[in-house]
Amino acid sequence: MASPAPPHPVPSSWPAVAKAVALLTIIISVLLTAFAWPAVRSSIHDVPIAVAGPAATADQISAALEQRLPSAFDITRVTGTAAAEKLIRDRDVYGAIDVSTGTPRVLTASAGSTSVAQTLQAVGTALAQAQAQGATPAVAVQDIVALPVDDPRGAGLAAGALPLVLGGMLAAVLLTRLVRGRVRRIVGAFGFAGTGGLAMAAILQVWLGSLGGTYLANAGAIALTIAATSLFILGLESLLGYAGFGIGSATMMLIGNPLSGTSTAPEMLPGWSGALGQLLPPGAGGQLLRSTAYFGGHGDAQPIIVLLTWLVVGAALSLLGHHRSRRATTATPAHAAPAEPNSYATA
Repeated sequence: MASPAPPHPVPSSWPAVAKAVALLTIIISVLLTAFAWPAVRSSIHDVPIAVAGPAATADQISAALEQRLPSAFDITRVTGTAAAEKLIRDRDVYGAIDVSTGTPRVLTASAGSTSVAQTLQAVGTALAQAQAQGATPAVAVQDIVALPVDDPRGAGLAAGALPLVLGGMLAAVLLTRLVRGRVRRIVGAFGFAGTGGLAMAAILQVWLGSLGGTYLANAGAIALTIAATSLFILGLESLLGYAGFGIGSATMMLIGNPLSGTSTAPEMLPGWSGALGQLLPPGAGGQLLRSTAYFGGHGDAQPIIVLLTWLVVGAALSLLGHHRSRRATTATPAHAAPAEPNSYATA
């Protein structure tokens, strides 16, 4: 006698369908807001630049800049071209307007930000046009720290921002599913950060030619970014379970990545968002890689401190989750059935 056919699953109720639709609508709205708001509301503000030249002329240029673009620039006055170039190479400013010879000359660093470099060039043209009383003279532009000739638009660095975030997230997910033991997962995260950094640096620098500088320094910057991201998410998972994955991934993907300023500049993001982005691993990692690749490591202190802080926070969360798991195991009555061992309870 043939066995009866398995019963068909009961369809979900219509309120359940409505809840799913509402949840998906909220998710896609949050995603669009996270990525579109910084792009649409971006504007140049408080960008550090230098004005080189005699005090009286520098004051005139500063006043003209403030009149044309209010609050757009944070101006440092220097006496000559050499001082302005040093500020640019040290990543203290993005560029300079040099009027030491009388005619405005623009000093840029496209490796620091192509967007800011283009803005400075346009401002220099406007200033020269005003001095020429309506004519459109050619403005001398010198790129003090240029992008590599194989990638003059900096597309490789901008495109690498998302894989940096995804690398840390995927490391946390796969290590949690495939590796048991707190210490082994942390070692795995550091191991992947090292190999991932070497691989990404090889692709961006050796193959695509998007990075300059020392290969190992670039690989180290990438590795530190991946390690900071993955360890933070691993730490949240050890403390909060799957909810920790959601919180950590949302922090890095929906806040850290859009506010990183890697493709433009932090000062071009709306209001306080650029400063916030530099306190998260995606923004700090992008700035660190830019420093090692194009500026000989100048300006790398703050991003290194930020990334190391996230590493310490992730390790502390992992330790806290480990101790909480041990306390829960110790508190289990002897006559109770043994619980599934927590993957962080053993090394």
